[in-house]
Amino acid sequence: MHVTTLNTPAGRIAVAQSRADGPPVLLIHGNSSCKEVFARQFASPLLAGYRLIAPDLPGHGASDDAVDPQATYALDGFAAVCAALLQQLGVGPLPVLGWSLGGHIALELAGREPARVSGLMIVGTPPIPLDLSVMGVAFKPSPVMGLTGKEDFSPDEAALYAQHTSAVDGQVDPQLLAMCRRADGRFRRMMFESLAAGRALDEVAIVRQGSVPVAVLNGSEDAFVNLDYVAGLPYGKLWEGRATVLQGLGHAPFLQGPAAFNPVFARFLASVASS
Repeated sequence: MHVTTLNTPAGRIAVAQSRADGPPVLLIHGNSSCKEVFARQFASPLLAGYRLIAPDLPGHGASDDAVDPQATYALDGFAAVCAALLQQLGVGPLPVLGWSLGGHIALELAGREPARVSGLMIVGTPPIPLDLSVMGVAFKPSPVMGLTGKEDFSPDEAALYAQHTSAVDGQVDPQLLAMCRRADGRFRRMMFESLAAGRALDEVAIVRQGSVPVAVLNGSEDAFVNLDYVAGLPYGKLWEGRATVLQGLGHAPFLQGPAAFNPVFARFLASVASS
């Protein structure tokens, strides 16, 4: 990864890129994570020809906490930051991989800035309609679901959250754990407050309208996502006609099983480029 820092209205944003040329691809990490969660995509020979672009969201990783948290710590705020980064980098339209919260941001970006997005892959992200009562169906009951919107993590809570989101063979990379602890806890609270206030687009409508191909990929052992809910949604342009499930993998299959994930991701990128 080659990391640079870009200035945006939300603050300084750290951005990792794999190369200066090649077709660009945006990768958006999840709640209380960081760009390094995609290290196994940056290292993959299958993806070596692409210009992978992975920012740390505001309040995460090596990026600044948001200058204006109320404006930024919401799906529309994060999508605006991604659009500003793409504008500065001079790239787009491009495929976007969004993981967990990053998938919701990717859907928001596609809905608000459709000219910037040529395809979507959402991982660990059940699309949500405006009626948030469906949250109890889209997500499984989990001992850590309550932590996703909790402002202050104790050390034990940070370890529990990182374990459920990004452990590999039961172990959490020390850097990912440190970045979970580093995340600006105000973001978690404000994100859920913004959703309750209606500051988000209808994600089910976005995937149903099918303006771009949408690949839906999850691990069979995902502790958060109801796979039946995801498979049963109406999609306008569902990639390969089905939601893909990678067996034996959890919430972060790109991290936990890159040998299974990266060929699928490379196939998706090639299909978007040829469409």
